[in-house]
Amino acid sequence: MKTILIGLAVILSDGNAARDWSGAMSRADNDRPVHALAERAAQAGKYEKATFAAGCFWHVEAAFRKVPGVVSTMVGYTGGRTHNPTYREVCTDTTGHAEAVQLIYDPAKISYEELLKVFWSIHDPTTMNRQGPDVGTQYRSVIFCHNEQQQTAAETSKQELQRSRRLRRRIVTQIVEAATFYPAEEYHQCYLEKHGINACGIPTQQ
Repeated sequence: MKTILIGLAVILSDGNAARDWSGAMSRADNDRPVHALAERAAQAGKYEKATFAAGCFWHVEAAFRKVPGVVSTMVGYTGGRTHNPTYREVCTDTTGHAEAVQLIYDPAKISYEELLKVFWSIHDPTTMNRQGPDVGTQYRSVIFCHNEQQQTAAETSKQELQRSRRLRRRIVTQIVEAATFYPAEEYHQCYLEKHGINACGIPTQQ
């Protein structure tokens, strides 16, 4: 983690520094300090942010952490009513929040459109409030857009996928404006990596 922290600090201080720090992310090293530095770099215009919900956030985070150009990930809750919710509260399906993953990515290494392709490929966007055995609004499929460009790209991508007829059912994914993102408890961060699990076994496109 020390290498990542130093590297991100260099990026923040030197606008000419160029390095794909996603390659420096080591096993389960993606904790809050690392993500906070990456978010500062995003605010400075060096990186960009994306937020997706596609069922259990353990599975979604693990998939995006393998994508070159993704600098940092954090799982959490967003899109609901409750302030600073806990996992237990979100699991009651009464807070309105979705389990989501916030990404910080390097647009010089990967585009938002390419991230959307990953998003569509790692879950079934045709099941309402459900992914496999996980049922509830917290498992709904959502693209949380941080600007108009992301919204346009998301809507275009959704329409193209629906027209392609690769899916047998109608896409129910919501495309909404990004809301306050509440980081999940520390034990949820990089959960699958910490426990040596490759995947949750959640089905993808149908």
